[in-house]
Amino acid sequence: MRAQAAAFKFQPFSIKQKQVLTWWMDPSPYIDYDMIICDGSIRAGKTVAMIDSFVTWSLATFQNENFILAGRSMGALKRNVLKPMFQILAAKAIPYRYIRSGSDARVEIGSNTYYLFGANNEASQDVLQGLTAAGALADEAALFPESFIEQMIGRCSVEGSKIWLNCNPEGPFHYIKTEYIDKAAEKKVLHLHFTLDDNLSLSPKIKERYKRMFTGLWFKRMILGLWVLAEGVIYDMFDDQVHLIDDPKKLPEKFQAYYLGVDYGTGNPTVLLLLGQAGNNLYVVDEYYWDSSKTGRQKTDVEYSRDLREFIKGRYPRAICIDPSAASFILQLRKDGVGGIRKANNSVIDGIRTVASHFGEQRLFIYGPKCPNLLKELTNYVWDPKAQERGEDKPVKANDHALDALRYVLHTMFSRTFGVSNGKPKGW
Repeated sequence: MRAQAAAFKFQPFSIKQKQVLTWWMDPSPYIDYDMIICDGSIRAGKTVAMIDSFVTWSLATFQNENFILAGRSMGALKRNVLKPMFQILAAKAIPYRYIRSGSDARVEIGSNTYYLFGANNEASQDVLQGLTAAGALADEAALFPESFIEQMIGRCSVEGSKIWLNCNPEGPFHYIKTEYIDKAAEKKVLHLHFTLDDNLSLSPKIKERYKRMFTGLWFKRMILGLWVLAEGVIYDMFDDQVHLIDDPKKLPEKFQAYYLGVDYGTGNPTVLLLLGQAGNNLYVVDEYYWDSSKTGRQKTDVEYSRDLREFIKGRYPRAICIDPSAASFILQLRKDGVGGIRKANNSVIDGIRTVASHFGEQRLFIYGPKCPNLLKELTNYVWDPKAQERGEDKPVKANDHALDALRYVLHTMFSRTFGVSNGKPKGW
């Protein structure tokens, strides 16, 4: 089918973006390089410049060839790459066909074919087997398995092929940093580092907003664009003078909506965290915490369901976000007529970043007298140093059940925008 898209509204390009657009052209000193890597801060203008340059290069250089377009998932690829790509093509009056069909999903531009791939696990590399390509564009490449990147590079065997990677930084031992950026000269890789100032379409007000969103590790990576180690306490931006409320009179008189985060355990604790929303702020106002290892008794799904309904009585959540692995508990809740259930987005690192940004922007507050276990976990939640040595960001998996419940509800419901709701969810 022929897709339709509104034409892209181009803004003036920065010097760094112009380098991306022209590095493969004569008389660029990098014309014979095999790869370009653009890393740096969020919202720095990397993606649009990469897409525009990649498509222009491929159409100017090849006919009747195959290319690879890859994102961390198919959904992310459609959102971050295909949508702006179609707008750019529309602005340039270049016709294209978008075929969405399953494993053969592709975009046809002129005589070239651009195959679409998600790269969210080690098995993703398998779908590249047998493909011969003239080039590849990988968006959010630092989130790809190393096996996919290696397979993708191996598939680009056509004479004159080039690889295009863009990403935000991770740890300094990440394979993209150690194997490609640090070895850029010997591997003929052009490395361009972007900051917020390289996106001329961002106003000073928006730049300041992004700088407020992140602190500590996330500020260094997301704003400064540095490949730095995740060390120490994960939520080091939490300040009990700012985020902790100990007087009920300091809570909002009324909440527009409630949300519930649930971390379900059998041998581990089961935790319920109730959040109230007032304007653009969120308040953790109550906590349920049952640890069978300390009480000496494991509750059944029927008992937990009864406890949950008692816990939220009179404060009915708009959404109840539960780890999707808690299948039996979800089934019991639905059997008992509980509405508003959502299977939580349980992406750990993205979820941690969401929680951190809420603390950083001072939009998340905790009512201390009702949430003792959450507060205890906050100060003991640390990065795993052994995982860092492998180039991975992982928290130490201990004493994190309340924080998991917080992550589930925040990342599922508030990772992008705030929505205001009143009353009970349908089904109550």
